[in-house]
Amino acid sequence: MKKLKTLGITLLVAVFSVTMVTAQSAKDKEIIRDAEKAKTALLEKDPGLKEFFASSAGYVIFPNVGKGGFIIGAAAGNGVVYQNGKIIGMADLKKINVGLQAGGQAITEVIFFKTDADLAAFKNEEFEFSAEASAVAVKSGQAVNAKYEDGVAVFAMPKAGLMADASVGGQKFDYESF
Repeated sequence: MKKLKTLGITLLVAVFSVTMVTAQSAKDKEIIRDAEKAKTALLEKDPGLKEFFASSAGYVIFPNVGKGGFIIGAAAGNGVVYQNGKIIGMADLKKINVGLQAGGQAITEVIFFKTDADLAAFKNEEFEFSAEASAVAVKSGQAVNAKYEDGVAVFAMPKAGLMADASVGGQKFDYESF
């Protein structure tokens, strides 16, 4: 009887574990699909980004970042991390700030890492933007003149909404490898 009870508990734990992994996988797969669509949209909007995708050591695409605020603002999103064009993990972004801002917006954000060391700092969760960092708005022809600053280049493409804030400063990231 005791062995049967132990077997039953073990089976329940195994089923629960598989269910949790499957649920996480489904969420990750959806984010990956969204990131691939976002990459296509970014390249359609500004073909100059092709050079960043081809030459960077890695990049992270956050296909759906929600931003909103009135004086106090917040942003959050989930993304996909690529190294040499291959998916290596998932990331999430969080930001809280105080200052002159109003509205709400959905954006796609992509962060390019110039070197393997820059990408490693992100993967080791030692990466965050300085307070005054901002993104280049994705518009046709803008990427040609964009440059890396401190080993990163950031581009943001509005999807919906209106918000008077283009900063990425203060963003924090978590990385989880596959």
